[in-house]
Amino acid sequence: MSRREDPDPAALPRLAFGLGYAGLMPQIAALGLILAGGPEWRFMAFSAAFAYAALIYSFLGGVWWGLSARSPADAPRWIWIVSVLPSLIALACAWPWAVGGDWPGPSLVVLGIAIMSSILVDLALSRAGMTPARWLSLRLPLSLGLGGLTLAAGFATTLAG
Repeated sequence: MSRREDPDPAALPRLAFGLGYAGLMPQIAALGLILAGGPEWRFMAFSAAFAYAALIYSFLGGVWWGLSARSPADAPRWIWIVSVLPSLIALACAWPWAVGGDWPGPSLVVLGIAIMSSILVDLALSRAGMTPARWLSLRLPLSLGLGGLTLAAGFATTLAG
């Protein structure tokens, strides 16, 4: 079986797109359980939705760090700071749950907005020439997809009562 040659060998492979979109499935499953799983599943589903969003958001910061580390002399100084923010934001969002406060709705909403906003960093990195070809065509739907699903999970807390 022969593989079709990609016109740009430095572009993201199709595998990255397949795995990226598959990465939305855990959040879809968590949201499905929140909305239709019954009260016995809600805490687990909210916890999974929060944990998955926090992990992926932190991972994204690591990706930005890695893109910068490829050519540190060319990386703008701000990206080093922005790269650690996702982990710190995710940790801050976990704090209300850790101390028994108002959770999970507000934390999921903040994470959802942060994930959706992450595309702004990807746009800046792309403009700076630091991303592979087709980066934005992968990152835009994934940021909006995971961010939107996380927002929906956050708003579903009002429905779950």
